[in-house]
Amino acid sequence: MKKDRSFAAFFSLLALTAGLLAGCASPQVSDYAAEKPVLDMREYFNGTLDAYGLFTDRSGKVVKRFTVLMTCSWTGPAGQEVGTLNEQFSYSDGTKGERIWTLKRTPNGSYSGTASDVVGQASGQEMGNAFRWGYTLNLPVDGKIIEVQFDDWMYLMTDKVMLNKAAMSKYGFKLGEVTLSFVKR
Repeated sequence: MKKDRSFAAFFSLLALTAGLLAGCASPQVSDYAAEKPVLDMREYFNGTLDAYGLFTDRSGKVVKRFTVLMTCSWTGPAGQEVGTLNEQFSYSDGTKGERIWTLKRTPNGSYSGTASDVVGQASGQEMGNAFRWGYTLNLPVDGKIIEVQFDDWMYLMTDKVMLNKAAMSKYGFKLGEVTLSFVKR
């Protein structure tokens, strides 16, 4: 009888652990498939947009604020469009920066992208009102360049407003977050 209780306790603990681990699973872009308004990256990131953002360290302290002026366009036949997103950054410390993305859409609705400071290729998927974008960025820090991973989520709120939250990490350790609001002109 004692052996049966130990066995039952072991499986109860195992079930509890599995439940806790399942609760820690990260969201998937498919979780937002039914959300509206439906995001079409080619439509939203077309024309001129303004963005307002901040970087917080892992404790949540705001380290830097910035604005971005974006000019975006798409070319090519349906299903094979190529987008150019030119981002002009102005930081709260007076510095400036630029990133020019080249995006390619595949027939299944996923995207790949490159930029001069992106290591390899970024990849993403849109579904419902959400877009998830993953990439590694060469980030200048204290005179050095470090590779930082981004798990970037965008959520279309209205036809003019999108919110963006990106987690930054290195070797799996969270460094901080970037939060942005995009406003389409």
